[in-house]
Amino acid sequence: MFKIHTFSSYLVKNLKFNLHARSISSLKVVWRKDPALDRAIEIDKRYKQCARVVKEVLNEPNQVIPLHYLEKRRERMRLKVKVETFLNQNPALFDVYYGRTKPKAQPVRFLRVSDRLLQFLDEEKRIFRENEPLIVSKLCKLLMMSKNKVVSADKLLHVKREFGFPNDFLVDLVPRYPQYFRLTGFPGEGQSFLELVSWNPEFAKSVIEQRAEEESRRMGIGVRPNFNVKLPPGFVLRKEMREWIRDWIELDYISPYEDVSRLDQASREMEKRNVGVFHELLSLSLHKRIPVPILGKFCEEYRFSNAFSSAFTRHSGIFYLSLKGGIETAMLREAYKGDKLIDLDPLLQIKEKFIEMLEEGWRQRAEQLRLKQEKIKKDMEFLASKS
Repeated sequence: MFKIHTFSSYLVKNLKFNLHARSISSLKVVWRKDPALDRAIEIDKRYKQCARVVKEVLNEPNQVIPLHYLEKRRERMRLKVKVETFLNQNPALFDVYYGRTKPKAQPVRFLRVSDRLLQFLDEEKRIFRENEPLIVSKLCKLLMMSKNKVVSADKLLHVKREFGFPNDFLVDLVPRYPQYFRLTGFPGEGQSFLELVSWNPEFAKSVIEQRAEEESRRMGIGVRPNFNVKLPPGFVLRKEMREWIRDWIELDYISPYEDVSRLDQASREMEKRNVGVFHELLSLSLHKRIPVPILGKFCEEYRFSNAFSSAFTRHSGIFYLSLKGGIETAMLREAYKGDKLIDLDPLLQIKEKFIEMLEEGWRQRAEQLRLKQEKIKKDMEFLASKS
């Protein structure tokens, strides 16, 4: 009996070891569509299209552009309709006037920023000023999570909209905080870097750690920091994967701000750390979602493997990988209730103000169309009465 018991224990121990030692990338989970989270991306489509066109005009000298020049950029702006149709659909954004591209040229139609858009831009500046401490903390956190506490300035420029940074944050905000940041090189030339000057312990606490502390205070007992795992309805994991996830969740949480140079890149612990970094990055983003190609630009800085995106399906109770619009987008499940964000980032006030301006223009257009249709109807009734 002793020998049988010992041999059985040996088998169980080694089976568990083999399960843990399996290549993490070999653990497969079937992707399942989440209509509500896909809808959250779809809702923003019209807003993002308008923002792209506005950005194109604001980048022009004096913020004016001939209409036919803008028409030639439709593909770059991913604009599916003609510019003139877009202007009719969104009357709040621009004014149309006639001007010359050259002194003796025939007058052509130009676009310039409308008064309503100018008012919005002033509101945007105010919101950025009021939330500057938040922006500084986000920027510090991005640097503090990185391998050498330094990130390419050009990459940061590329993700500024994901995290809500102002367009000019590198030339305006960064120089005003020399206690935190050092900018080397010239942004836009590929050899510019933003370095962390000093480590602020207040910033080195993840959303998960903050949540655990709050729960500990509320409940009066110590709460371990860990991920909220909630599989969507109807989602079923194979037994082998359920066991792996159960054991993985029991591992100690590894802060994304912790030095992990000691960890094996293929270990479960490194997977725990990487999931923590993804969770923190998504938590810092405006919409709690980031396109996977954008995350992929930071593989070197954050020690992600080339196959990092498989973690979003492997941990389907934490993340959702949307394929909406032909782009893979990593989303944080706990941040959403249906297709709506639960907690709004203060910088999302900018988006709300922009949508208010657009909706005002849409109402104006609807009223103009109604009056036009009424006039046509009256004219037709008048002509009918004369016949």
